[in-house]
Amino acid sequence: MQSTAELVTALKQALKSAGITYAVLAGRLGVAESTIKRNFAQGEMTLSRIDAILQVLQLDFTELVRRIADAAPERVELTLAQEKAVVADRRLLLVAICCLSEWTREQIVANYQISQSECVAHLTRLDRLGIIELRANDRYRLRVTKGFRWRPDGPVMRYFRTDVMPDYYGGGFDGQEELLVLVHGSIGRDMAHSFNERLQRLAQDYARQHRQDQRLPVSQRRPFTLVLAMRSWVFGAFKDLQRAPMGGGGCVSAAGQPTVRPLRRWRQLVRCSGGGLVKIHSAQLHWGTEQCGRQT
Repeated sequence: MQSTAELVTALKQALKSAGITYAVLAGRLGVAESTIKRNFAQGEMTLSRIDAILQVLQLDFTELVRRIADAAPERVELTLAQEKAVVADRRLLLVAICCLSEWTREQIVANYQISQSECVAHLTRLDRLGIIELRANDRYRLRVTKGFRWRPDGPVMRYFRTDVMPDYYGGGFDGQEELLVLVHGSIGRDMAHSFNERLQRLAQDYARQHRQDQRLPVSQRRPFTLVLAMRSWVFGAFKDLQRAPMGGGGCVSAAGQPTVRPLRRWRQLVRCSGGGLVKIHSAQLHWGTEQCGRQT
C-alpha cells in the first residue's frame, strides 16, 4: 500500500518527465497555480485531485503504483521477524522459494499440491512481508536484490541446515548429469576472495540459464540443485590430531619448527534433485527452485 506522499512524489516525477509545469497543470484543472504548488509542497492531495492529474498525464493509477514500486529500494535480506514468519509455514516457505526463482502462480499450482486460492493467499502474505509486490492476475515483481541472501544464522538457514542439507547430501551423486567435487588446498587470501567472486558469478549464470530455459518444453528440462561452498574449515574428526598453535598463530611441524596454519577450503557442486538452487558462499546460503535445460 502506497502512502499519499509517495503518490504525490511519483506524480511530480511524471509531470516533469511529460514536460508539464505547475502553471500548465493548474490551467488544465481549472484551479490556481498556488493551489497546485501547495498540494505538491505539502505532499498531500485528495484522491479526486490525484485522479484528475492522472487524466492530464494520460496515466492510469495502476501504472503510477508500478512506478513507485520500481523506484523502491530492494531488500538484501529480510528482518528476523519476516524470516520467522516465512519458515513457520512450510507451504509459505515453498511458495517463497518458487517466487525467488520467478515461477508463475500456474507453475506452482501445477507442480505442487497447492490450490490456486491457497497459492494466491501465500502470494498475498509474501507481498505483505515485502518479498514480492503482487500485481494484477496474480503476477508479481520481486522486491529483493539479485544478491539477496537469507540471514546467515537466521531461522531459514537453520531450517536448511537441519532439514534440507542432510537430505541433499544423502544422495549418491551418481545419477546422470550429477556431480560432487571436493577440493582441498591452501591459497592466499587475495585469491580466496577471487574464487568467492567466481563462485558467485557461476551462481548468477545458473540463475540466468534457468530464466532462459523457461522457454523450453517441460519435457526438455530437468530440475537441478546447485550448491557452491567455500569455507576456511578443519574437519571436526581431525581437530584433536592437530598440534597446539604457537603464540604467533602457527603450528609446530614434525621437526619442531613453527609452520603457518594453512587455510582449508572446499567446494561442492551440482546434484539433480526435486528442484531448487542453493548457493552457499562464505557460509551464506541462497535457495530457490531453479530448473535448467537438460545438458546434451
